[in-house]
Amino acid sequence: MATPSSPSGGAAKPIPQYIAHWVCKTARREQMIKWYQQAFDAEIVHIDNTIAFLAWDGESHRLALVKLPAWVRFLFPLSKLRRKLYGFDHIALAFGSLEGLLGAYVRLRDRGIKPVWCINHGLTTSIYFEDPDGNRLEFQVDNFNTPEETKRYFSSEAFAKNPIGVNFDPEYLLDRLRSGVPPRELMRQGAGTPPGQKVVGNMKAINWRTL
Repeated sequence: MATPSSPSGGAAKPIPQYIAHWVCKTARREQMIKWYQQAFDAEIVHIDNTIAFLAWDGESHRLALVKLPAWVRFLFPLSKLRRKLYGFDHIALAFGSLEGLLGAYVRLRDRGIKPVWCINHGLTTSIYFEDPDGNRLEFQVDNFNTPEETKRYFSSEAFAKNPIGVNFDPEYLLDRLRSGVPPRELMRQGAGTPPGQKVVGNMKAINWRTL
């Protein structure tokens, strides 16, 4: 992955190339491990009494889980709600196609993991999940072919009118994909709203569950 050139036109900027992993402190480590195994087909590359490392792609470890005593969660009974009000909100993980995104949705659905929010943001088609500790993960596919097109969308009238997006029904979107509707058409806002149902978008798409 190339890094941008500096303004001087010389060497590349000394910035990170990609997100390598993230770390969670958890009093629900066994539940967390099981969830990521179900959601990502994760393998445990190391585990001891203090920490577990999980991997599911070419990276040596994508997630580390630092084990806390089970009783710690009783000291922070509202900790799962903190993300809704303050601080770090979510991690976004990109798929290369709508087929890949909906394929992941089906895999998780069939394993009992349901999304908390399905929304077409305009720039992405996104499905949000939450792990047992309430950490939110956005599975997304870009609605535009290039980053430059996506950047231009931020300056568009459509984004100015609706910066949040439009909710969609993943089962309806999946049925339309399987019936042969081109993915590009399905990545338009409103394409995932079943006939007869009201389009829910912008601030109306936000509630306590989706927040």
